[in-house]
Amino acid sequence: MELYQKMERYLESTLLRADAEKHAIRELCVKALHFNFLGVCVNPYFVPYAVSVLQGRALVVTVTGFPLGCTSGSVKAFEAEKAFKDGAHEVDMVINLAAVKSMERNIVTQEIKEVARTGPVVKVIIETGYLTTEEIAFVCECAVEGGAAFIKTSTGFGSRGASLEDIHLLRTLLPPQTGIKAAGGIASAEFATELLLAGANRIGTSKAEQIILGKYIIDSKRRR
Repeated sequence: MELYQKMERYLESTLLRADAEKHAIRELCVKALHFNFLGVCVNPYFVPYAVSVLQGRALVVTVTGFPLGCTSGSVKAFEAEKAFKDGAHEVDMVINLAAVKSMERNIVTQEIKEVARTGPVVKVIIETGYLTTEEIAFVCECAVEGGAAFIKTSTGFGSRGASLEDIHLLRTLLPPQTGIKAAGGIASAEFATELLLAGANRIGTSKAEQIILGKYIIDSKRRR
């Protein structure tokens, strides 16, 4: 199975803790290069530093409106634009959940448009754990109309993380060109593989090293 064999190329190794220090970001980046992860995901403050460490050898992903999403679209866009200027390759924006719950299509779509136009790849974090199926369908429509490159399931700070049901649903709702990033609570190679097979294109996880080391152990046992 190709996606299993190349698991590391689907992983964004994530460190978004409020108390993360510079040495921890450096360690995150060094390990991303060692394990050949697709990229790292860090808070905006650390984008220039991560860029300087990685030197283009892995993606630098950051966040805007994180983790609650309750700032205005223009504020999120300003933050995203600054992140791209600092060297970020991708930005993950948290949707305005209050506007989603109220089905305010113009507000939700417009803020996605504002952020999406600031750089090449913008992912929309929708916090599936808080949404009904109808609300997920609604926000998917808004994200596609707004020009989002990906839908991302969760911040990792919400009520729950990604589920297989989320990914199956999102894949049926989204056009093939819109990616899906599964995030939140992903800590094993087995679960990551299931999510990818269900239709996810990326895995965001603070357990990337654990996932890959677990995969190595599984592979070693299979070869015996």
